[in-house]
Amino acid sequence: MNAPDAVPLRLTSFSHGGGCGCKIAPGVLQQIIAKASPSMLPQSLLVGIETADDAAVYQINERQAIVATTDFFMPIVDDPYDFGAIAATNAISDVYAMGGTPLFALALVGMPVNQLPLDVIRKVLEGGEAVCARAGIPVAGGHTIDSVEPIYGLVAIGLVDPANLKRNAGARPGDRLVLGKPLGVGVYSAALKKEKLSAEGYAAMIASTTQLNTPGIALGKLPGVHALTDVTGFGLLGHLLEICRGSKAGASVDFAKVPLHPGTLELARAGYFTGASGRNWAGYGADVDLGASIGDAERALLTDPQTSGGLLVACAPEAVDKVMAIFRGEGFAEARDIGAIVAGPARVAVA
Repeated sequence: MNAPDAVPLRLTSFSHGGGCGCKIAPGVLQQIIAKASPSMLPQSLLVGIETADDAAVYQINERQAIVATTDFFMPIVDDPYDFGAIAATNAISDVYAMGGTPLFALALVGMPVNQLPLDVIRKVLEGGEAVCARAGIPVAGGHTIDSVEPIYGLVAIGLVDPANLKRNAGARPGDRLVLGKPLGVGVYSAALKKEKLSAEGYAAMIASTTQLNTPGIALGKLPGVHALTDVTGFGLLGHLLEICRGSKAGASVDFAKVPLHPGTLELARAGYFTGASGRNWAGYGADVDLGASIGDAERALLTDPQTSGGLLVACAPEAVDKVMAIFRGEGFAEARDIGAIVAGPARVAVA
């Protein structure tokens, strides 16, 4: 891993946005999808677009279903190897978030070939391939184009037993909410773009964004887990609201219990946060009740776009210890119980 100032060519200078902060704002996306023509929904399609879940799931027999997803974005960091590794980790995460096991990947590559040296492009691919190797899957093909901005990501294909499939719906009042990774990746990326991120902050950012969400496989097999998703571009509040809407319930979050990456609250207070954070709040803020202690910096972290963020679990209270043991066993030391699902409308209250 290279420190930010060791990279002579700044990949982030080629893109207007980076990582999952590139996502279309949730309010705009909702309008686009709402106007889309309805498509055929075969019975074997267990998960489609109905609850904005992490991946599509298609059942092929009683014990097997295919998990299919894709994710790609522009650079969030300047080091090409790190960029590739982050993008690949982020894409594979959606398979784990369904309780699935990855099978193989296809690379999606768009690069300004006349502006970027070929060895830089090659390092992007190497970073992605290295993550796929850690996940135990091959990059079996893909597609490349010459584009104005650097783009990299994967189509990730996985397998899940339908009995172990976890959706972002199905949470029940009384369930506890467990978050697998700290928040603050978007804040780190904003500071990095302005060359204000320390070497320690960069190291924390890379460690988090390249940590595969492997606990999802074991969480899928746990009956006490009622809903599962990963926190990415819409921030903690946005993806929690997806669980609430799909489950027809509300949620409460204790901000003091929410894990944060080191120094991110101070960076947010100094004004280092992404435009995507503001767009997220504009898209769903009407469905969130913030307590008096939640200021602008805290709100920025709650809406902060997470690239390759942590798994968010809604589980029965008696399953919390097992959920935490799974996270700890897979090396997720910062996993925390941050709140609960409550009866009522699909709103989130933060104290």
